Amino acid sequence: MKPSGKAQWPAAAERIAGLVPRERLHPEVVAWADQRPPRERWAVALSGGADSVALLLLLRAHWPTRARGLVALHFDHRLRGAESTADARFCERMCAQLGVEYVGGRWTAKSRSRSEAGARQARFHFIERAMAARRIRVLWLGHQLDDVAETLLMRIARGSGAAGLAAPRPLHLHEGSPQGQRGRFHARPLLALKKAQIAAALRAAGAPWREDSSNARGDHFRNRLRRDVIPQWIRASERDALAGAALSRELIEEDDQALEAWVDALGSLESDGSLAVSRLAGRPRAVVRRALHRWLLAQDRAGDLSRQGFDLLLRSVERGLPVRHSLGRHGFAVIRGGRLRFEPLRNTATPH
Repeated sequence: MKPSGKAQWPAAAERIAGLVPRERLHPEVVAWADQRPPRERWAVALSGGADSVALLLLLRAHWPTRARGLVALHFDHRLRGAESTADARFCERMCAQLGVEYVGGRWTAKSRSRSEAGARQARFHFIERAMAARRIRVLWLGHQLDDVAETLLMRIARGSGAAGLAAPRPLHLHEGSPQGQRGRFHARPLLALKKAQIAAALRAAGAPWREDSSNARGDHFRNRLRRDVIPQWIRASERDALAGAALSRELIEEDDQALEAWVDALGSLESDGSLAVSRLAGRPRAVVRRALHRWLLAQDRAGDLSRQGFDLLLRSVERGLPVRHSLGRHGFAVIRGGRLRFEPLRNTATPH
């Protein structure tokens, strides 16, 4: 829906709140938001698309005491020329009417070096910096039910495990950030709604939004799934496949949390950075895999292991026998005395 005329955004916020009451938002997110500190500031990732526009309007209407503390973050990827510039202007005008602080960023990479992956990374860094500068710990995102199905199918194609298949989660705590902040929350209250329901509510409320013309092209995997696969999948299933995908995501998240709790209870990751392999003996492979993943993430100088390399190391941890695996140019994974440790190369200089 293209912006037509001047939208009356405060009135549109009240109308859409009537069409999408709090009861239709994800209950876990609503209950969590109601318990947050009263003076806490919230950031909203605002692209100008239907989902993020609806999100900002619903936050302002359903949590009116938070309005003065809302910050809208918009990043111009500069991938669609004048269309991208118009998106930024649309978001800035919307925020001005709503009395919401607007923070915009632009990708400065040269056109020849731009890519979709690079754009995502640049947007991530922009959001990180903007939130750190304002000491904001809560980021609201407009993911909805269709996104759950798309993400699930994308990650199945990559061979993701439970942690990956449980995304996008209604609430997700990121343990720290590059700026040294405490954990940052990602909140997704629209996961209970389908994209078509969000668009219908916006139309009924008289709220325009911006369409990304690149979504109609098949340049990227997600776009191809959205355009060609998901509609056929829904028709073939002869049921509410989007609701089914959402239920599967919830069940996978429960399994993921159970595995995390099991690894926590074993206490295999020691304070000195070693992994107590002996405590993992006889445990299910899924538990050993989680513990090994945690150990690798804690090693600052370990290189990226291929899937084959990880599986070889996993089998060694399961056996618990002395072994030495290469972890790239900085060192080795060494199992000795029932513990897995990172052993740096002696001639490797400590990075500054």
